Amino acid sequence: MAFIHNTTMTPGKLDLLAAWLPGRPWYAGSPDGPELSRAGGFRLDDPDGEVGIEFMVVTDTSGGAPVAYHVPATYRGAPLDGAEDALIGTSEHGVLGRRWVYDATRDPVAVGQILALLQGRAEPQHQSQSDTPDPSVISDFTAGKAASMAALTSTEDTPDGTDIAVQTEPHGALTIRIVRVLRKDQETTTPKALGSVTAQWHSSNGEQNRGLFAVLNP
Repeated sequence: MAFIHNTTMTPGKLDLLAAWLPGRPWYAGSPDGPELSRAGGFRLDDPDGEVGIEFMVVTDTSGGAPVAYHVPATYRGAPLDGAEDALIGTSEHGVLGRRWVYDATRDPVAVGQILALLQGRAEPQHQSQSDTPDPSVISDFTAGKAASMAALTSTEDTPDGTDIAVQTEPHGALTIRIVRVLRKDQETTTPKALGSVTAQWHSSNGEQNRGLFAVLNP
């Protein structure tokens, strides 16, 4: 399981996201940039122990009503070939040195683990504690036989979220929908869904919310 270092990152994660978020089609904050605070999240382990995988929730209060964004990110010790458009930014980690931070929806290691999570095959981990599972993250898989990822085909951002097309065995082509703007009253299933993930985050007033983070569709 991943070890969480109690150290600094310069620039910090919120600083990186504040520069990156306004360019996303699902960004709903001020044109002058977001005002961000941490609101929750969790992690997944890379089976090879090389890539950090974090699912961050941040609250933006720049546009009036607070908006909770879901931002999966990966942390790498070297650039990911061919992923220049997926780069959120670089940061100096107090222990590990320079880290390249990517939008995880375009990182094959993370997408493979997201698919595993949707099927209940990857155990979610606490966001800030080492070797600590997070049982509040719940997967619901209805497709029967598990699928493994053969290839990441494409990733497309829309005003409603991010769609990741993957080729799998044995189910063939599937689509992972990453929910970007979290809503506690959002439906947690869809009629055609093969699987889903729900998780928690907190409002600025401390209220605990639960909603849909990802869906697996045929």
